[in-house]
This record gives sequence, structure tokens and C-alpha cells, in this order.
Amino acid sequence: MIEGWHGNDYVVLFDATEAAALSARYDIGKYLPGYTITGLLGWDDFIVKGDDGRYWTLPTMPCSADHIAPLKLDIDAGRVVADERFRGKLKWYTTPLVFGGSPADESNVIWVTLDQHVELVKWWNDRYHKLR
Repeated sequence: MIEGWHGNDYVVLFDATEAAALSARYDIGKYLPGYTITGLLGWDDFIVKGDDGRYWTLPTMPCSADHIAPLKLDIDAGRVVADERFRGKLKWYTTPLVFGGSPADESNVIWVTLDQHVELVKWWNDRYHKLR
């Protein structure tokens, strides 16, 4: 895993083995069949790779094909600059924005581990899709 700043964007990039394992753990195929999670962009979006080899972004919440967009950033893993303040930490909104949480409210932000992030993404997406 490579994590750090790529210009103004914080990225977390997974190697092929990590990508396959995390795609299964996040259960991405449930919401976006044929795609693999290859990283995170700015903590709020997955970077996913389609079967056609093209890269896309997808919000971690809600994971829905309705929200997939082409990746507009040419990420070079060699240009990622580590930042020890954020190593091993992922930002999460305690009340996701789609449920009315505010990105400007500091009390709505927590920092979680990757394992915690997987569980939160799955739980909130299940809830979102059941209510939808």
C-alpha cells in the first residue's frame, strides 16, 4: 500500500494482491460488478478499475453505479509523498453526507483504520441501499 499526497490530493493506492482482497472485503461487486478497488482518492472516493482497464472514481458512500465518474487524475505512484500524520488513518463522516452529515462540522469527522473503514463502508452502504 502506498499512501500520501499526490499534488493536492491524498491517495491510498493498493497493489494487485491488496486490490483483489479489499474489493472482496468491501464487497464492491455487489454494487459495481466487474470493477476492482485500486485505491482511495481524497478519503471520500474509491479509485476503481473496470474490466476494460479504465480507471474511475466512485464515492465510498453511497457505492452506486449512478455515481461512477472517470478518474480525472493521472496518478503516478512514484510521485506520492508520504505524510506521517495520516499514515494508517482514513477520514470518515460519522453521519455520511448522503444522510445529512456536514463535511464542515468537525464533530462529524473521525479517523479510522482500514479495517474499520471496510466495516463502516459496508454497513452504511447496506443501509443506504435498503432505504433506497
